[in-house]
Amino acid sequence: MTRSFKFSSGLMAAVLAVCGVTASMGASAADKVTVQLKWLPQAQFAGYYVAQSKGYYKDAGLDVTIKPGGPDISPVQVIAGNGADVVVNWMPDALAAREAGVPLVNIAQVFDKSGLMLTCKKSSGVTTPKDFKGKTLGVWYGGNEYPFLNWMAKLGYKPGKDITILKQGFNVDPLLQNQAACISTMIYNEYWQVVDAGVKESDLVTFFYEKEGVASLEDGLYVMDAKLKDPAFVAKMAKFLKASFKGWNEAVKHPDEAAKIVVAADMSGSATEKVQLRQMENVAKLISNANTPKIGYLDPAAYERTVKVLLAAGSSPVIKKDPGKAAYSHVVWDAAAK
Repeated sequence: MTRSFKFSSGLMAAVLAVCGVTASMGASAADKVTVQLKWLPQAQFAGYYVAQSKGYYKDAGLDVTIKPGGPDISPVQVIAGNGADVVVNWMPDALAAREAGVPLVNIAQVFDKSGLMLTCKKSSGVTTPKDFKGKTLGVWYGGNEYPFLNWMAKLGYKPGKDITILKQGFNVDPLLQNQAACISTMIYNEYWQVVDAGVKESDLVTFFYEKEGVASLEDGLYVMDAKLKDPAFVAKMAKFLKASFKGWNEAVKHPDEAAKIVVAADMSGSATEKVQLRQMENVAKLISNANTPKIGYLDPAAYERTVKVLLAAGSSPVIKKDPGKAAYSHVVWDAAAK
């Protein structure tokens, strides 16, 4: 047996109004977060794409927008212009920007090892760093040149005198076309582009910044200093970190699935699963703390080593003074760990 109920027009309007308010509240409950990446969609940022694809951000009550980077996009400029809440950036660029007046603060350090290297053809006559003298070396700019300049200063080489710098585009053409003896590469990306172009690994010589003792911290997460004074912002970013770390743990544990997610996120259609899987496998080697409670934690000792490297750049240091502990904060990481 069923009963029928009759609603007055006034009561019906009230019910609809309440439902509308409830729906509106539900729709606006998610905290919006915009993250600016350092480069185009690729496995270098797999953790964020996995977190979004698997609904980790949504489950945390977040509405996250992931903005791809590119050759003409500076994460520093984006966040300084209020175009993002948090950016992925390398520490040399972030600390240089801070000294220049953009008060960035590191809130998490996902990559605790450097993937940066110089890749050279043996045919160029380069077998050790001593052979760089008199050679043309490809270098990325836009903030990526700092580790290289530090290294050359340590070796005692002056650009324009002892070595020639070729401002390298984000490709490997200078090496393939013999325009440079060595070029900048990442172990998870451009190095393999050289190999895929037909150059045998046995015909290459590689110099890892990590092994040369001039490595600086790379993909970290940075926010503006003033934002950390807002408890609501700290709480929101703590949720973002926790969900992102979950995404990174999954990406490291299941690289094949992560590669597919990255390919799906690349609207240009240029990414392939084979390339992204290989990249993800190499990226995983740079995240020592994946699937441990320490993932994303910035080790103060590692920070201090990077600062020391940046200060020791001869007559052209990246930063002129030690920024101290003001350039990083564990407050968001600590809140995420609870």
